[in-house]
Amino acid sequence: MAFTTAISDHRTPLRTNIWFKLFIGLFLVCWINSYIGNTDTANWLLENTLVFLFLGFLIFTYKKFQFSDVSYLLICVYLCLHVYGSKYTYAENPFGYWLKDYFELSRNHYDRIVHFSFGFLLAYPMREMFLKWLKFPAWVAWTLPIEITLSISGFYELIEWAVADIFFKAQGDAYLGTQGDIWDAQKDIFLAFSGAIIATTIVSLIRKFSNVK
Repeated sequence: MAFTTAISDHRTPLRTNIWFKLFIGLFLVCWINSYIGNTDTANWLLENTLVFLFLGFLIFTYKKFQFSDVSYLLICVYLCLHVYGSKYTYAENPFGYWLKDYFELSRNHYDRIVHFSFGFLLAYPMREMFLKWLKFPAWVAWTLPIEITLSISGFYELIEWAVADIFFKAQGDAYLGTQGDIWDAQKDIFLAFSGAIIATTIVSLIRKFSNVK
């Protein structure tokens, strides 16, 4: 059983890919746990709409499009962070409150952690997609994850506004989780953007000083 990090054209059948099934199983446990005992089911459904779509894409396109085990691990960690936040709403997350008390912070920063993780954890899978599936040059595969992270983050804030102010006003405060910060959207975008830059820089340094792709 090999844990693959390099990008190759080798495709592993789903029935023999132990790591992929392990990550899917781990996420499903976290996902089910996030639903059981959640504090706001309507908010949970809103927060997890994109998760349903993304997980379906990973599973049903597996035969044609496969990531490395490292990418699946990073995706799994990010999705687990997200659904853990959706269980309590981001603004009321217990781990965020623990951080707030321990470091004497001014607010619950769990949402900030997840926004940063979006760029930091998903930049590498995006880079791999551009190199492996689309055959883009290396410099393009380095730049696009940063640009796409910035674009998706901005677009997601627009979705949040539309959901909270137009379609589901009753869930607005819980879904946005701004906690009174008028610059919450801008800070979230900046954190995701910074995470992508840090991740792609780390990958570039690893590639420079080793044979890891």
